[in-house]
Amino acid sequence: MRDILATRARTSPDVTALVDDEHGREWTYADLDAAVETTAGRLAALGVTRGDHVGVLMETRPAFVRLAFALQRLGAVLVPLNARLAPAELKFQRERSDLILLLCDADTESDALAAAEDVPVVTVDDPDDAGVVGIESHDAADVAPTEWHPDDTLALMFTSGTTGDPKPVELTFGNVFFAATASAFTLGVVPGDRWLLCLSMYHMGGLSVPLRCAVYGTTCVLQRGFDADAAVRALDEHDCAGVSVVPTMLRRMLRAERDIPDDLRFVLCGGAPTPRELVAACEEDDVPVHPSYGMTEAASQIATARPAEAFANPGTVGRPIFGTEVSVVDDADDPVPAGETGELCVSGPTITPGYYDAPEANDDAFGPHGLYTGDVGYRDEAGRLHVLNRRSDRIITGGENVNPGTVADAIRTHPAVADVAVVGVSDPEWGERVAALVVPEADADLSRADLEAHWAERLADFEQPRTVVFVDALPRTPSGTVDRAAARERVAQAEEE
Repeated sequence: MRDILATRARTSPDVTALVDDEHGREWTYADLDAAVETTAGRLAALGVTRGDHVGVLMETRPAFVRLAFALQRLGAVLVPLNARLAPAELKFQRERSDLILLLCDADTESDALAAAEDVPVVTVDDPDDAGVVGIESHDAADVAPTEWHPDDTLALMFTSGTTGDPKPVELTFGNVFFAATASAFTLGVVPGDRWLLCLSMYHMGGLSVPLRCAVYGTTCVLQRGFDADAAVRALDEHDCAGVSVVPTMLRRMLRAERDIPDDLRFVLCGGAPTPRELVAACEEDDVPVHPSYGMTEAASQIATARPAEAFANPGTVGRPIFGTEVSVVDDADDPVPAGETGELCVSGPTITPGYYDAPEANDDAFGPHGLYTGDVGYRDEAGRLHVLNRRSDRIITGGENVNPGTVADAIRTHPAVADVAVVGVSDPEWGERVAALVVPEADADLSRADLEAHWAERLADFEQPRTVVFVDALPRTPSGTVDRAAARERVAQAEEE
């Protein structure tokens, strides 16, 4: 088929495709298609052809949407680069992804130049530096629309690099299309829906919104950056059916000056585990949260829980989305029964064919049940998935393996515990010992003895924390994931006090 936007513009030319919340401008699919045709022609005049790797370094804005679709029109590969990275990190990613061109804007021009070396830099704004070309300085060349096959690479998306250097994930046209289809089944997307985009488009969760809206023929309402009050206001003013967020964003939106609209139908929450207390707060405020488990290698979602399922089964991320298979396996790659923990492996039409130009990494990444996610979890008797922790977070104490998520789940069931994080800390006798940061419920009188009595019948002796530190809040990364390095530092501080 042709690129997603061209296909949609023929079907729904008069439907609103994109709304720029900041400036109030709107584009129909016919309008956006025409703008993308011009942008694609200018990129072609710059020498971009089918299969070329083109970097985009900017925050979310309409120009990013146009570039993403314009590169599709040419059959080129979109390589979004994180606009918050340092030039040295950008240089690594530029080299690793074999860019032939780097696109930027006024805010990222200096970083683009610092990272580019001999790769041409082109800005969508007026250039500041003599070494940068303005895209509008080129007349648009004629463009012959590219035909896409499901196996053609559409984008290279970098992993977060939490377990080493970031790797460029190959995502195909088929990966993105099937992910959009399966997500619609889960979320219940219907014609006329509007989806608020307030995530960064250099992450899969943000990039997926305009791509999916074009598949569905629905409207993407774009915000340039995130502000909780502005996001809640936009949901109401633009009559949005849904929004994609990470847990930290959702927590701030629940505290915004105005209430989240009653007619909002889905809040897709991913990027990090959705804490149980956040799900409970959504239930109390009647916010339709959909806790989701996903990864870049799966073009976003792997499993997603609908609100009723999430409220009734704390901690679950629901069942796999349509077409995705999830296996829970032991160290020998044998599937384990329901209720037993193991590594999650995923397969299906949304899963990447591999990392770009990385044969050794690909050999290690795939096994008999698909892609090794590096995540540890289990499937309950009803088939719902529960994700506990990264496999790399596993604690080895006295030769015994401890999954910190299992320990945290056991502690969290105590009625006076609001939240908990479990980490391994260095121990001269045991190698590592289990430590827990515990957040008590407000006004709760909670002691270590209370916890010991609670976990005595729930945890094996080697799983029971040797160190317990009571804290007001857990240290978290910007996406909402527990900052494990900071948690270990907090344990060390407590032991010195």
